[in-house]
Amino acid sequence: MIVLKNVCKRYGANEVLKNVSLQIGEGEFVSVRGKSGAGKTTLLKILGLLEEADEGEVNILGQTISRLNDEQKSFIRLHSIGFIFQFFNLIPTLTVIENIELPLALAGKGKKERRERAIELLKHFNLANLAQRFPETLSGGERQRIATIRALANNPKIILADEPTSNLDDENSKLLIELLKSINREKKVTIILTTTDLYEKLPTNKDFMLKDGCIHEIH
Repeated sequence: MIVLKNVCKRYGANEVLKNVSLQIGEGEFVSVRGKSGAGKTTLLKILGLLEEADEGEVNILGQTISRLNDEQKSFIRLHSIGFIFQFFNLIPTLTVIENIELPLALAGKGKKERRERAIELLKHFNLANLAQRFPETLSGGERQRIATIRALANNPKIILADEPTSNLDDENSKLLIELLKSINREKKVTIILTTTDLYEKLPTNKDFMLKDGCIHEIH
């Protein structure tokens, strides 16, 4: 699914990623741990085709990313990758169901198909009662669960979750991790989750540590 070979990324004189190499297979649930500023978000941006590596090779879903144009990258982002952000990124003027429909609209799906898919997802995860609510009326845990469901709208093969539990209390963190675990198992979606918690127990089958721009697997 994902292969990185000797990937480097710099911002000015600051080398954020140094010769990062990793392989992630289909259906794996992977954590990337590291302190704030370690380069975790930069790594996810490269995996999500939002940033380009300065050196090295990035291969996503069998495609060498450096050979693709912007339109091809956008297509992969929209149809094959789901994003979960630290600060939810829900649109405040849209209801919950409209927020979930948004990626489907961007993918060109019709109104009826968008609504049916959004209802299906909300029902599947027992959150249909929130459909007509606005984000500001939800708790932090509810917002993040809705953001997670939105990431599933276009049936992505990969979900990138950037510190999704960092703004949640322990109870909501556990609920979110359970939700991601069920998505990984039921949908066979590959999940890459970043966290600043170096010791948190997660239902992952691979764990990496990112430190000083270098990555290594934790065994």
